[in-house]
Amino acid sequence: MALLQKERYTIEDIYALPEGRRAELIDGRIFDMAPPNTRHQILVGKLTQKIANYIDAKDGGCKVIPAPFAVFLNQDDRNYVEPDVSVICDKNKLDEKGCQGAPDWIIEVVSPSSQQMDYGIKLFKYRTAGVREYWIVNPQTHTVNVFDFEKEKRSGQFRFDEEISVCIYDDFSLNFATLLSQ
Repeated sequence: MALLQKERYTIEDIYALPEGRRAELIDGRIFDMAPPNTRHQILVGKLTQKIANYIDAKDGGCKVIPAPFAVFLNQDDRNYVEPDVSVICDKNKLDEKGCQGAPDWIIEVVSPSSQQMDYGIKLFKYRTAGVREYWIVNPQTHTVNVFDFEKEKRSGQFRFDEEISVCIYDDFSLNFATLLSQ
């Protein structure tokens, strides 16, 4: 059943979507999400595993959670996203529904249909919501855009074969060429 066109949608509208339809809600606007391809999912899985292993080895208190996972960015009824990978260090933000507020680190893996969202709308939204670090991973161009919103020292664009330092952790870096060869 199609939703009636409204000026503004809420999280209730997201939960009322037909089974199998994935969408995000940003400032009351619904944005449909295309199903991810196999390469995308393998990359998300490897990233989640590598980050979780690092956190576990450091006895860290952060949680890494892959999509689909609900993030209520502004703790309101007009913003709901499902980042590919979310790292949340404040356990008080986690409940049975998802993350209430901004995760510390978000990674989005770009697909051809999500470029405008990931490089534009979400970049602005994540920064203003209080995300500390945002990575945009582009498998087509083999690049990673890093946005260090907290310290603004390590932002830049990197190639998959470079060691990319994680901003929220001083002793952690990722090399996507190595990650994908494992």
